[in-house]
Formats: sequence, structure tokens, C-alpha cells
Amino acid sequence: MNNTIKLSGRLEKVASFITKDATFADIGSDHAYLPCYVCLHDEYARAIAGEVNEGPFQSAKDTVDSHGLSDRVDVRLGNGLQVLHEDEVQLLVMAGMGGALITTILDEGKDRISSVERIVAQPNIDERTVRHWLYTCGFTITNETMIEENGHIYEIIVGDKESGTQTLTEKELLFGPHLLEQKPLQFYKKWEHEYAKRNRIIKQMKKASVPDPEKIAVFEKELTWIEEVLDHDSSYSQY
Repeated sequence: MNNTIKLSGRLEKVASFITKDATFADIGSDHAYLPCYVCLHDEYARAIAGEVNEGPFQSAKDTVDSHGLSDRVDVRLGNGLQVLHEDEVQLLVMAGMGGALITTILDEGKDRISSVERIVAQPNIDERTVRHWLYTCGFTITNETMIEENGHIYEIIVGDKESGTQTLTEKELLFGPHLLEQKPLQFYKKWEHEYAKRNRIIKQMKKASVPDPEKIAVFEKELTWIEEVLDHDSSYSQY
């Protein structure tokens, strides 16, 4: 029996937001590495690993069996949150997919997650969509972090069910309310890249045979926001 498992830095960071002794689900579990890692480090944790395709499902079962965790990590084959029973888990992990897909899965499985107190999301793209879903569906964004791995900068967003309401501006939805305050090095690297990208898009849109002034205005507004968050911090001299 293998009692060690090595996670990527990205998944290690995701795992750090899983509360102790949690019963959680990892949707799109990628060989069940994350559930096995958590359960090997927390003897009271329990997990459900959801996979939508047969191949990854079998790989996840093999990982669980090789670590002797079949009594604590339940690998299930099914689409999104349909692998869960109602009120079965208190924490939900969704990592390594696009933000639009994450929110679609959450919308389609709302009836399965009324007991969920925390969602840990790591979208590969379109983080704003995830923040908007959390914000409008009763979750407060309590933590955010960034990690760079294999040339890509990932954002991890933690949403908790908390009393009271959180008010987020469009700017905070784009950048992340906590990341706007923390501004780690990866924040500047990401938004320098995004600034250049939006500049290119605006130029292309203006050259179109029929330019769309509304879309151009949206991109130009975001470009101004990026200029503000990068220019207004004199401690970062590369921009």
C-alpha cells in the first residue's frame, strides 16, 4: 500500500483551504489525487471524487485502492454534481476547469449542495464568472490567492456561507476583492499580460468593418481599471 502522494503546487494550495475533518466532494477529480492527499493527512476527512468519463473514473479508483482509502474516498461516475446526494457534503472543490463550466455545474446541481458551507474554486480562466456566481448565490468570498505553475497563473477563490451580505463592485469581480488588496507578484504579472491582450483586442475591434462601440467601451473601461491598479502602486516598478 502506498501512503504518500505528491500534489502539484496548485492542488496543494487548493487543499490548504479544505477545512479539517471535512466531508467534501472534488468534482472533476483528476485521478482522485486531491481527495487521497487530504485523507492521508487528515484521518477524519471523507471525500467523494466525481468523474464524468469512464477512463478517469477507473484511474481515480486505482489511485484510491493503491492508497488503501476505499473506505474513505468514494469514486463516483456521473455528470457534475449529479454524483452527490442531497445534503451529503459540507465542502465542494472544483479545480482545473473553466469558470463558465464551473458555474454551469453549480447551477445545474444547486439542489445537491444546500448543505455546502464552503466552495473552493480554481478556474483556469474566467474567474470573474465564478465570483459573480458565489456573490449572487449566497456565498461570501473570504479568501483568494494566486499561484504560478508551468507558465500559467492560477487564481483560487474561496466562498463561504456567512451571515450578512457582501457588496462587490464590477472592478472587484474582475480582479478579486482580496487580490486587489494583497496584490501579490503574480497579480502584476497577470494583469500586465491582460493589459497588453486587451490593447490588441481593442485595436482589432476598431479595425472591424462594422465596429461594435458597446464592446469596445467595455474593453476600454477594463483597460482603464488595469492601468489604475498597476500604476497606483509605486512599489512595483516594472510597469
